[in-house]
Amino acid sequence: MPESNEIITINSRKFDGAIHRKWKAELIGRKDSLLELVGVFEFEVNHPHLGFIRRGTISYEFYWLDRWYNVFRFHEPDGELRNFYCNLNMPPTFNNAVLDYIDLEIDVLIWKNFSFEILDLDEFEEKAAKFKFPADLKIKTEISLDELLKMIKIRQFPFDFK
Repeated sequence: MPESNEIITINSRKFDGAIHRKWKAELIGRKDSLLELVGVFEFEVNHPHLGFIRRGTISYEFYWLDRWYNVFRFHEPDGELRNFYCNLNMPPTFNNAVLDYIDLEIDVLIWKNFSFEILDLDEFEEKAAKFKFPADLKIKTEISLDELLKMIKIRQFPFDFK
């Protein structure tokens, strides 16, 4: 089991297993199935939904090894809350300081005022057809999206940040 403050590699994979994005973050806590990490954007990013993300933006990342989503809480370089961003994914694996997860395309963007939008439902349907997602995977994704939206609406951890 890794010690806190260990540097972790995160691999976001497509359904076929190909790495889509890869980055490093520091493990700052582990409780039961929850891993809490923190990272800092080393480069500026222009994201189609998040807009311009400045270098130095802080990313608090929450991964549950038994849940079908993860949560990112972004803070501006000065520490001010920027927004939350969530991915629907198959439960990650965590071995030898590497966290791997299969991204299922659906994302949820939550702004500081807790308004939110569900993104990429069409991409999920395209991938479901292309890769012939089993019915139980589609059902589990739908249930997990509902669970995540409920957490956002009632501001349950990790959305209880003020």
